[in-house]
Amino acid sequence: MDKAQQEKIQEIQILEQNLQAISMQRQAFEFELTETDNAIKELERADDEVYKIVGQIMLKAEKKSVRSELEEKKNIFSLRINSLEKQEETITKKLEESKKKLDKN
Repeated sequence: MDKAQQEKIQEIQILEQNLQAISMQRQAFEFELTETDNAIKELERADDEVYKIVGQIMLKAEKKSVRSELEEKKNIFSLRINSLEKQEETITKKLEESKKKLDKN
């Protein structure tokens, strides 16, 4: 195996590691998004008196304010997931190209 092939193999390994790390991040944000959606649903069923956890204490909060905060979090998680999906696509394409180049040699 020549040096160019070794470098391609190393590049492929790095791309696979990056793809795995991004995938794990996306899964974590998807979990947070699901949790936020569930919190919004529970909030809708709640009475007007709601509480939220701040640090290690629970404080009484306005339902409208809590809903707004949760919607903002939901939007942020969605944006991050979309960004990570685009990164996954880009890396996947690079990975496929690198594998094709290695197969040609």
